[in-house]
Amino acid sequence: MNKLLFRQDAYRRQAPGRVVAHNDRGGVVLDASLFYPTGGGQPGDSGLLRWDGGEMPVVTAVKGEGDTVVLVPDEGATLPTIGIEVIQEIDWQKRLRHMRIHTALHLLSVVIPLPVTGGAISAEKGRVDFAMQDPPEDKQALEDALNALIARDLEVSESWISESELAANPALVKTMSVQPPKGAGKVRLLRIGTVDEQVDLQPCGGTHVARTGEIGRVRFGKVEKKSRLNRRFNIHLED
Repeated sequence: MNKLLFRQDAYRRQAPGRVVAHNDRGGVVLDASLFYPTGGGQPGDSGLLRWDGGEMPVVTAVKGEGDTVVLVPDEGATLPTIGIEVIQEIDWQKRLRHMRIHTALHLLSVVIPLPVTGGAISAEKGRVDFAMQDPPEDKQALEDALNALIARDLEVSESWISESELAANPALVKTMSVQPPKGAGKVRLLRIGTVDEQVDLQPCGGTHVARTGEIGRVRFGKVEKKSRLNRRFNIHLED
């Protein structure tokens, strides 16, 4: 297991690390990872590893065993040797856009309080699939409501509960197709708003902005009918 630095501070752009392993597919494992691994609809971070005399472009990060994060090198890249000290540098602009979109999608699930059947995040846009049989009556009203929540500049924070507490409160889980990661004995909750004036609370392991005002304005793209009971809402950052 390695330390998950992205969870301690989602705004950190650079950090030291030590190479502890190469996996059988040529991936690199560090003792502490600044790189978020693909999961929960959010892509893995890309960036660079630097060390004395070399560097390795990181095209993405994926989950290994347990909490291990595996860094995937660019094709043909030279790997740092096991035991060497490196500096990790993430692609900050991409990470920040992932954070903004991810937090906006949580707010979208507030504006549209229906079960979530899927979702995905990229640096360009995000989408959530809802269990919605009929098309929305007023798409513009939903977009306006989402931007109004964003503009409130709400605090975004985390807390932790035990797996047994989550099992006793199943309504916290909005997603029908993806369950929060379990097995560590505790589950991370992402809260938007304060405890006294809470807007949203749900399990999430992704990276998020500290306040909703950092998202900026968003606009809706297509609302697509994916099946008889599912509709996909696409949102785009305006800058």
